[in-house]
Amino acid sequence: MKTRTEHDLLGEREVPANAYYGVHTLRALENFSISGIPISTYPNMVRALACVKQACAQANQELSLLDKEKSDAIIKACEEIREGKLHDQFVVDVIQGGAGTSTNMNANEVGANRALEIMEYEFGEYKYLHPLEHVNLSQSTNDVYPTAIKVALHFEIDLLIEAMEILKIAFADKAAEFKDILKMGRTQLQDAVPMTLGQEFSTYAVMLDEDQQRLREAALLICEINLGATAIGTGINAHPEYAALARKHLSEVTGIPYITAGNLVEATQDVGSFVQVSGVLKRVAVKLSKICNDLRLLSSGPRTGFGEINLPAAQAGSSIMPGKVNPVIPEVVNQIAFLVIGNDVTVSFAAEAGQLQLNAFEPIIAHSLFDSIIYLRQGCLTLAERCVKGITANRDHLTELLNRSIGIVTALNPIIGYENSTEVAKEAYATGKGVAEIVLARGLLTKEQLDEVLRPENLTQPGWFKK
Repeated sequence: MKTRTEHDLLGEREVPANAYYGVHTLRALENFSISGIPISTYPNMVRALACVKQACAQANQELSLLDKEKSDAIIKACEEIREGKLHDQFVVDVIQGGAGTSTNMNANEVGANRALEIMEYEFGEYKYLHPLEHVNLSQSTNDVYPTAIKVALHFEIDLLIEAMEILKIAFADKAAEFKDILKMGRTQLQDAVPMTLGQEFSTYAVMLDEDQQRLREAALLICEINLGATAIGTGINAHPEYAALARKHLSEVTGIPYITAGNLVEATQDVGSFVQVSGVLKRVAVKLSKICNDLRLLSSGPRTGFGEINLPAAQAGSSIMPGKVNPVIPEVVNQIAFLVIGNDVTVSFAAEAGQLQLNAFEPIIAHSLFDSIIYLRQGCLTLAERCVKGITANRDHLTELLNRSIGIVTALNPIIGYENSTEVAKEAYATGKGVAEIVLARGLLTKEQLDEVLRPENLTQPGWFKK
């Protein structure tokens, strides 16, 4: 394999001749063989790095810190990376020491060597355009890396919200389809009072809508960036006007209205916004998992469980039990939720472990957040397409369960009184008779009165009857 010679603080190394990355990336490859997951696994993070580097080059050119030939080449390289090119050159492991320095170096070197190529120089001819002196001009990992994470999170959150919208619509459609199907509601797994299956499914759509709003609120927190802070927030080695210009250009490049933090020293060490985003992702995961628990329970059986709804069969459920079909789609979403909850714990520990002017553990925070968002997005899409849209209701079984339930006695309580209702419930438990049958036999209500009380619209919405 042909190589080129590059050097750094530690000495000279041979880098593959056709690699867009350089010696700093090479050392990171050797040092961090941890997860086997390169940063290119998260294409939006690579695009975000390119957005930041492009904005910085534009600011440096505007301040006459970078000549037009160099800045134009860097900007062109960044635009190509934003379009999806050269992502295979972002090779460092997502889990790394150094507070993200290896990721920033990887971006600097790929940007520099592509810019050199555009300027018709050879890879590694850094005397014409240097990764650190030009691509990284006015920057530090400590402001570039967290800013890029925030840009990437915006991209990813938008995709998650879109996926949640698809799932929300799927549940809302089922709510409309099932709006006239009466069933028994349950609390603590015991019969409670009647409701419609449509009401039950509508709650899932509402839960998702609420969490979409919470995600949008969390996204507002990551509009505050520390670009221009350089090493610790003092802005050392940066032009006094650079931070404002870099922020302006980043907003133009991304279409996201970023603001520069009021105190850059605080912003450089504080990862509270990442903790907030992680907490909202955990909230989404917990509620999705609860929904999936309900779907598994409502479809359980099919003959010895609740059996109220049918989930679409996805695959054979057993290597030994013929005919068995399992609720595999809700199960996989449950497992996604477990992972997201664990990732939130990781983010919490990483945030707490920050020391003094920098948090060195942002790489694991980024890895955890991106994984959580990507898995949740795929979980929502899978649940919608391969499960919710195909759910059917067992109408006759639901009616039978409702008629047998003692829970409907609650609807009679305002009319026949608590004591009479209790006696009816006791007899129903003891004899297995239906509530309506006992009420009529005891002469507590006429059939016309009973039919009026037990009308579906009276059982599933606020109402009051005179005794």
